[in-house]
Amino acid sequence: MAATNPQVLQRYRPGQLNLTALPPLSLYVHLPWCLKKCPYCDFNSHEWGAARGETGDMPWERYLQALRTDLESSLPLVWGRTVHSVFIGGGTPSLFAPEAIDRLLADIRSLLRLEADAEITLEANPGTFEQDRFKGLRQAGVTRLSVGVQSFNDRHLKVIGRVHDGAQARAALDEVAAHFGTFNLDLMYALPGQSLDELAHDLDTALSYRPPHLSVYHLTLEPNTWFAKHPPALPDDDTASDMLDLITERTASHGMERYEVSAYARPGHRCWHNTNYWQFGDYLGIGAGAHGKLSFAHRIVRQVRWREPRLYMDHALQGKPWASETEVAAADLPFEFMLNALRLREGFALSLFGERTGLPVTALSAGLQQALRQGWLAADGRRVQPTAQGFDFLSDVQALFLP
Repeated sequence: MAATNPQVLQRYRPGQLNLTALPPLSLYVHLPWCLKKCPYCDFNSHEWGAARGETGDMPWERYLQALRTDLESSLPLVWGRTVHSVFIGGGTPSLFAPEAIDRLLADIRSLLRLEADAEITLEANPGTFEQDRFKGLRQAGVTRLSVGVQSFNDRHLKVIGRVHDGAQARAALDEVAAHFGTFNLDLMYALPGQSLDELAHDLDTALSYRPPHLSVYHLTLEPNTWFAKHPPALPDDDTASDMLDLITERTASHGMERYEVSAYARPGHRCWHNTNYWQFGDYLGIGAGAHGKLSFAHRIVRQVRWREPRLYMDHALQGKPWASETEVAAADLPFEFMLNALRLREGFALSLFGERTGLPVTALSAGLQQALRQGWLAADGRRVQPTAQGFDFLSDVQALFLP
């Protein structure tokens, strides 16, 4: 197939870049359904009630087959490469029964060279929690759950449209801690009407479970969401800044390191999959609306799958899962690299830029010099990392590398 498909051959022809080695490869799998669309969510998620046909059943079987066919169609792009991590996101993947996840992971293992100790993460919602459900996911081969708690405060959960309450969140975390040696807990801050004391209570509750990894996100009003059309009153910028300071101080006092803009981890529990994104690694994305980035010797391409689930299934089952594929222009690569790499607190080795983009490090020179003058970055000739001020003004730093 790889030898006869002109589209595949095109990716291996000479181009502007010269990558001496390919970066680590991850797999992202998108399961697009959720119980209810949250008013702040701009992800490709669809309420599962709308997905039911005349029989009242969800199209699990057809979607799983579409994912397998999608993966089969993509194999010529990743021949011989080892997959180091799998991330199953959504939507709410924990809506799928453990038996379905077991089948999905069996298909992945049968088609790809999966690292023996690969990190396999699945996003879970406390609103889908049932006794022994998370145990079943662990038995299916999931090694790490990411639990979307967002808050333990019932009033805040209702305002942001979550389908669970605080008691369900606590019960779900008890179950997760019993079956998983590592897991992530998602929190949000700067919620409508949230005070600093209320955030402190959320943080204390979260940290009482000793999560190995904690992701904390500022609520933002994204375009094309319900909140964008009907914006709630959010805490002002000064209060939000105080909240971030509290998060960083409280997590540090519990032995957690802020290793990325929104991520805190105990030693040995950083998310490998997300770190691969931030280090400009490769990822194959399958499923409705999934994005992917794949490197070849002389080019880097980005793919996007069909967004609407039924349209995706129709095309994937015909062996044409991606809606678009574009080659990243060489002029755009410095910005794309820095957009990711500067999210890491420890920054990056300068040699990594050449390895991951195929460009000389001089392509960063103008932006680096300006950021150094501003005091936003620090460099020693081998490594670049954001300063404390640069971390606070990260968007401004990244913008310096726009073409």
